[in-house]
Amino acid sequence: MIEQVVLVDEAGREIGHMEKLAAHRSGLLHRAFSVFIFNTKGELLLQRRADGKYHSPGLWTNTCCGHPRPGEPTMQGAGRRLMEEMGLSCALLEVFSFRYEATLEGGLRENELDHVIVGISDREPVPDPNEASEVRYVDRRTLQKELQEHPERFTVWFPICLDRAWDMAHLATSVV
Repeated sequence: MIEQVVLVDEAGREIGHMEKLAAHRSGLLHRAFSVFIFNTKGELLLQRRADGKYHSPGLWTNTCCGHPRPGEPTMQGAGRRLMEEMGLSCALLEVFSFRYEATLEGGLRENELDHVIVGISDREPVPDPNEASEVRYVDRRTLQKELQEHPERFTVWFPICLDRAWDMAHLATSVV
């Protein structure tokens, strides 16, 4: 199945669809989401992207990321990808969105309206090895130190939204 993304205008309104890789080659603005799952100890579940990913392979990032499919509500897509990537299901809450652009390896470009979604779960993840080569829970202080000392080990979008997602994680308790 060829994965499609939802193209959006500057106001976030849907304007069409495009094959995912083509959107990342052309740099057209499209909808995405970043899911942050915390445990009840306040630690964030990170994943190390599988080495076979077509961009950002082997880098650490938030619990899961993805794109809603055409006709799929963003929250539904986030729940789908959380199950596909991590084998997890929990209540989710969108807490904010942001736009970012970045140049990636291989001439790929990110140009995304990224919806940041948080949830709380103490269940053990069962990551799909095609998506994530490792997972781990980390506390905020440890992660901030790692990001400061080795930013090259993390995806480009992750530090952009991390602090705000962490600050808003407590809102997810209202949906648990």
